[in-house]
Amino acid sequence: MRDAAAAIRTRLRALANPAIAKRSARFFKASAGEYGAGDRFLGIRVPDVRRVAREFRGAPLGAALALLRSGLHEERLLALVLLVERFERCGESERARIYAQFRKHTPHYVNNWDLVDTAAYQIVGAHLETRDRSPLYELARSPSLWERRIAIVATFGYIKKGAFDDTLAIARILLDDREDLIHKAAGWMLREVGNRDRIALERFLREHYAAMPRTMLRYAIEKLPERRRKAYLRGTVR
Repeated sequence: MRDAAAAIRTRLRALANPAIAKRSARFFKASAGEYGAGDRFLGIRVPDVRRVAREFRGAPLGAALALLRSGLHEERLLALVLLVERFERCGESERARIYAQFRKHTPHYVNNWDLVDTAAYQIVGAHLETRDRSPLYELARSPSLWERRIAIVATFGYIKKGAFDDTLAIARILLDDREDLIHKAAGWMLREVGNRDRIALERFLREHYAAMPRTMLRYAIEKLPERRRKAYLRGTVR
């Protein structure tokens, strides 16, 4: 386990780029007082992180979890890529273990939007698909920004299969959320609903658009015809 984690770390450090690291720190809001405050970056582009993950596809679960506890953003991202890949090819007992470890590590390590979006529906959503989904609603009401984002993004897999109830219910919970990253995520998932069932989206919008945060609304209506988008933005929908 230690050998695998050490080999991955060595491989990543060979790709580090200080200039990219500085840009990443700005992009992911890592300055004091921002949502990613204190995060550190090696400066590696996402396609390169994923390429290294493919090289170490067979790394033990313990190695992935060791990387997930890293203070370096790209190591945590690679860990999540490994966990998703492992989740998709393993049996139910190990899937349950990966889900439990993901939830355990969320408060301190799955702590930026790209990390959430890399694994939320592939692990949390997939694990809960055939189980009691109340944990999604607990996450949606969490004081943690990242747990709330997990709740809504975790429903993406259900949307892809034409099941929208959880997405719409969690979006209702998040209507009063104060965080722009939640507005974007909820709007994104609503847009995905609309891509598959415009009637379902517009039924939700007609009930809630007047109270929706502007960012959430803009994301949700992005694929609607221009005239319809303008009607929602102007408040003239009938």
